[in-house]
Amino acid sequence: MHSDPVLYSTRDNPVPEGAVCGVVTASDGIRLRVARWKPEGGGLYGTVCVFPGRTEKIEKYFETVRDLLDRGFAVVALDWRGQGGSQRLLANPMKGHIKDFADYQLDLDALLSQAVLPDMPGPCFALAHSMGAAILLDHARRGGTSFERMFLVAPMLDLSLLKHDVAARRLARTLSFVGLSRAYVPTRKVRPMAEVHFDGNRLTSDAARFARNLTISMEHPQLDVGPPTIGWVKAAFDLMETLAEPASARAIRQPLLMVGAGADKIVSTPSIEHLGTRLIAGAHIIIPGARHELLQERDLFREPLLAAFDAFIPGSAAA
Repeated sequence: MHSDPVLYSTRDNPVPEGAVCGVVTASDGIRLRVARWKPEGGGLYGTVCVFPGRTEKIEKYFETVRDLLDRGFAVVALDWRGQGGSQRLLANPMKGHIKDFADYQLDLDALLSQAVLPDMPGPCFALAHSMGAAILLDHARRGGTSFERMFLVAPMLDLSLLKHDVAARRLARTLSFVGLSRAYVPTRKVRPMAEVHFDGNRLTSDAARFARNLTISMEHPQLDVGPPTIGWVKAAFDLMETLAEPASARAIRQPLLMVGAGADKIVSTPSIEHLGTRLIAGAHIIIPGARHELLQERDLFREPLLAAFDAFIPGSAAA
């Protein structure tokens, strides 16, 4: 890994001790921020790679990193291209953009070849959320065998926040075709962070964790990314439709566990249940009442999520 970038602390979210932050470079030249931790003893049970969702950054997962270190794992975390501390793809760094979700596979390959395989202990496991979980499912669909097991939290298999799904897909493809892929998706006015409030949010029912994540954005706005572009949305629809095909379920031979949130207003929990019943080596569970960001949820929901992790990932000290 190259050196350069740093991790950012806030009062309620300090960087976990022992962090090493660096850069890996994807095969197309995009520079990606990566962080890694090795507990005393070197990671007795292997390495867990943490893959955030859209707009998220490594800092948001410091609590989860500590949970994993306490369980005896080494940890590697990645900022996907275009967000967090990784290289942005457009002149406006706030635009969340991608041409094709296959590009994220280049990020995954760079992480594994440059930050994990050289000196992190095996076996290697994946913990991914939302968009990150969809990218990991695509990795498995393509025949990837990088991970012993995958633990996928609220995978983005379909969206539940769209009122007119078919029309939205058609519009995204039409606007991309006529050259508007880099424009923001039509949306309501984006509120400044100072005007974002806990009440009415669709992500978590935990006020303290919501405030902690908001503080990261307030104090380190350069890590944030705004609404997606039309091109990102079009590419997301393409991937979700591919993962919904029966051939994809048959192609995924990766041992994995998907965990859905029962009160998810962002991604479709029924889509998770549907795929989970068709996987050859996979399973799914639903945590009733939980919102989309399960790892940022109240302990009432977060503890059963971690219990599922401990039961599914071999060697977890907490098990």
